Amino acid sequence: MLFGIKKTDRSGPESGLWQRLQRGLAKTRTSLFGGLASAIQGGTIDEAVLEEIEARLLLADVGVEATGFFMDALRCAVRSKKLGSGADLIASLHDLMLQQLMPVQAPLSVKTANKPFVILVVGVNGVGKTTTIGKLSHILLQQGHTVLLAAGDTFRAAAIEQIQAWSEKNGVPVIAQQHGADAAAVIFDALAAARARGTDVVIADTAGRLHTKNNLMEEMKKIRRTITKFDADLPVETMLVLDAGTGQNAIAQAEQFDQAIGISGITLSKLDGSARGGIVFALSRKLGKPLRFIGVGEQIDDLQPFDATSYIDALLATEP
Repeated sequence: MLFGIKKTDRSGPESGLWQRLQRGLAKTRTSLFGGLASAIQGGTIDEAVLEEIEARLLLADVGVEATGFFMDALRCAVRSKKLGSGADLIASLHDLMLQQLMPVQAPLSVKTANKPFVILVVGVNGVGKTTTIGKLSHILLQQGHTVLLAAGDTFRAAAIEQIQAWSEKNGVPVIAQQHGADAAAVIFDALAAARARGTDVVIADTAGRLHTKNNLMEEMKKIRRTITKFDADLPVETMLVLDAGTGQNAIAQAEQFDQAIGISGITLSKLDGSARGGIVFALSRKLGKPLRFIGVGEQIDDLQPFDATSYIDALLATEP
């Protein structure tokens, strides 16, 4: 249950997704409210309690701006005596969080009137791009789309092998060249193959471009120009993958990629291994970019479309 909040009923097919989401956010939930539940539930809402909540929000990487927004509203409600109990306080925080995240809840919409729909997956080294591609392929196949992968990370031979492994696991084709090949050429070939085969979606991997390296960003721009050159009317999702464990550094990464090539959506990976799930609020407050997916585990179906209500419910739940 939640801290005095009636949780939306999740039974049937949704129950498994809900349980995985709760497990994935367990570390963040403990960071936010571990040891604080009894004090909030039974004690007086005073400045000490508010300061403790504020500190925990910051530790969970909710960010200074979002935390300030939440705390200003909570303090105002306390002063006006609108919060009579700890349950009221958490319910108010729940509503404030929902207000913050609803604008970035935007499921990926795959348009195939002009095939292929292109998903260009970008991000720095180690954030889980290739794994995200494999899991995203699984989701799109379940939706009835045909998928082709492009092994655009030609800087690492292991990256080509990894995407080929996901290709085999999902039973989808992959276009790849040798290690060191021109990434833009690989992606152009993938687009041509998809167009010839009538494939719905091309998911293109890219190298782990360090956001501080201008030359690598320039090559990313080259890839984006190559897609436009192939067909200027192709629908393109430039999806940035961020590791939840990097905390506020994720903001800097997002800003650099957006400035260089313009990102249209964000996937937040590795939430299950981090106590920093509050980063979704910082990203929402700072960038306002659509949050497409969250990764809450290692299994192939642990990539979930972002749902603000479910996320906040899981974040504030006191038990599975």
